[in-house]
Amino acid sequence: MSNARPAHPLHGFFEPSAVAILGASSDPDKLGGRPARFMRDAGFAGAVYPVNSRASEIQGYRTFASVRDVPGAIDQAIIILPAPACMAALEDCAAKGIGFVQILSSGFGELGAEGRKQQQQLVDYARAHGMRLLGPNCLGIVGVRNRFFATFSTALEALVPVAGGIAIATQSGAFGSCAYSIAIQRGLGLSRMVATGNEADVDVAACIDYLADDPETRVICAALEGCDNGERLRSALAKAAGQGKPVVMMKVGTTAIGMAAAATHTGALAGNDAVFDAVFAECGAWRAHSIEEMLDIAYFCDALPAPTNARAGIVTISGGIGVLMADDAEPRGLALPPMPAAAATKIANILPFAPIGNPMDVTAQVSAVKDGITTVMDVMLKETDWATLFLFMSQLACAPKRFEPMRLALAKLRKTYPDRCLVLIGPYDEGVRQKLEADGFAIWFDPTRAVAAAAAASAMYARRQALHVPPRRAAARAALGAVQNEVDAKRLLGRYGIALLPERVCTSKEEAVDAARALGLPVAAKILSADIPHKTEIGGVMLGLDDATAVGAAFEELMARARAGAPQARIDGVLIAPMAGEGVETILGVHMDRVFGPMILFGLGGVAVELFKDVAFASAPLTRERALSLVHSVRASRLLEGWRRQPAYDVAALVDALVKLSELAAEHADALDGIDINPFLVRQQGAVCLDALVSLRDASKSPRTASRSAG
Repeated sequence: MSNARPAHPLHGFFEPSAVAILGASSDPDKLGGRPARFMRDAGFAGAVYPVNSRASEIQGYRTFASVRDVPGAIDQAIIILPAPACMAALEDCAAKGIGFVQILSSGFGELGAEGRKQQQQLVDYARAHGMRLLGPNCLGIVGVRNRFFATFSTALEALVPVAGGIAIATQSGAFGSCAYSIAIQRGLGLSRMVATGNEADVDVAACIDYLADDPETRVICAALEGCDNGERLRSALAKAAGQGKPVVMMKVGTTAIGMAAAATHTGALAGNDAVFDAVFAECGAWRAHSIEEMLDIAYFCDALPAPTNARAGIVTISGGIGVLMADDAEPRGLALPPMPAAAATKIANILPFAPIGNPMDVTAQVSAVKDGITTVMDVMLKETDWATLFLFMSQLACAPKRFEPMRLALAKLRKTYPDRCLVLIGPYDEGVRQKLEADGFAIWFDPTRAVAAAAAASAMYARRQALHVPPRRAAARAALGAVQNEVDAKRLLGRYGIALLPERVCTSKEEAVDAARALGLPVAAKILSADIPHKTEIGGVMLGLDDATAVGAAFEELMARARAGAPQARIDGVLIAPMAGEGVETILGVHMDRVFGPMILFGLGGVAVELFKDVAFASAPLTRERALSLVHSVRASRLLEGWRRQPAYDVAALVDALVKLSELAAEHADALDGIDINPFLVRQQGAVCLDALVSLRDASKSPRTASRSAG
């Protein structure tokens, strides 16, 4: 009985033994001629069968008039034909029993409605016949070790990739070619490249899933323009993280998901791609913002062991560079701990002229001490658990002969500490670079880029230890029911245990006065109407009413303002509530993301939210630990901890509310469009919802939504 793992469902795309090229050209420079030329020149070991009815031989390969005429089995077909001819070609592939088809041809979904219709016909036919499609309008696949160059990318015209552990998966062929070319020119070791194009069937997420299993790939770089299946992307990222493989993501093109139609403030705040950032982090990935950054991080992760903590040391021959690196490290979350006493004593004995610290400036006088630099590095590695140690070498690596003794000493150090990330910085001779990388070092010209890559790698390691993929949705405790105004919204929140103030709905001046006396003066008065979601815009909120006369006058004034400011609105009355007292105003929300489902928002109220968008998102449901992490990820949350001798506030009560809100969101994800709790007042003891808005997904059937205002 075999214990071999079954092949991945996409294995035939990346490791075919026989490939047919439909639309193959005898001209090696044409699109249809390049894949045959690339595979021939690269030495692809599998069988290649060009299909062209007008030739008997193409570029040294025997040619067939139809793929049906090819003897024997074929794993994969590459179609490079005009769009109208692709369906017939796909039918021929099905008749031949081919399971994997790349359609490099353009002229489908990227052209509009008619193109999307033709593209869907291809997908429907392929699924009916058990075939998988890559594309259409894609750039194809490159396998470096197996020399499977199934692409027409001009990146391979003059650039020869070196086999290594970095894979690149991207929707955009142009992006893929650019990233691949830069990686080749930098000498990075590559495993595979795939560009998915229109993603009619196979998308980037599915490729990440494959690469997570791929023994040739150690680091995955991926670029998205959009995503249609958030759960598949989450699952693929988490799978890669579970396999210990770093994933460096680029999301190009920010999307205003639901911004124009968002009834909730939370929806508007999610109109950028902050949700993608949150999901990437939860699933262990890192988001890069340039190709350079993406490849820097991939290089670090491929060349070095995983940094098991975010602590680092710096050894430098230049005090100024050490300060620069320290400045870069802190905001990126890379800690530079003080030099331990034992290490300081030993280093002082080695370099009595050098100031002791981290960064450790050995000064130019270190040249007078035999192996002074590597001896100091050895002490720092031995006396600490710092995962990363940087060495700024100045120009030492530019002179190969003079540098060779130091290179040998560094190589010995590398063998002594195989689990540490040893990073070298400074200009270098190309031959020296190659030797240092072969010895197990990573090397950069630019110290800032080196620090950024190390910080990202450290963060990814920590994220992989705390993976979060949302569990299956829990069944709703009860039907959501009608939610037509602020009172209904709060009633729903109360069902989930979120703290509320006692309030009364009043339809007359007398009722308002009686309610104020019963609740205790002073009180707040707010207009109550599902048709006035933003009360403050019409002056629909009055605070600090401290006697019966003020309450009665406020009732009449609010009704008058509502009639003047929203004459068509249905008025349910005036809501009377006690003043909530002192505290910090925050905003809690639910954003129903079209890609990733229910996302919980947290931010502090006022300027931090409105102006600086200082908010954070996390997938629902939340554990208490993840809710606390969400709070701490907002910069202004330090105000809750007792900023500048101010009292500390009840963060535990805030965390409790976030968890309960996330349970509501997860259980009613199919019915909700969004929730705002704004403000949610966090007091020194306890926390309370002062105002709420709940929007339902089916606006045509539930046109009324709960009100939102200051409370």
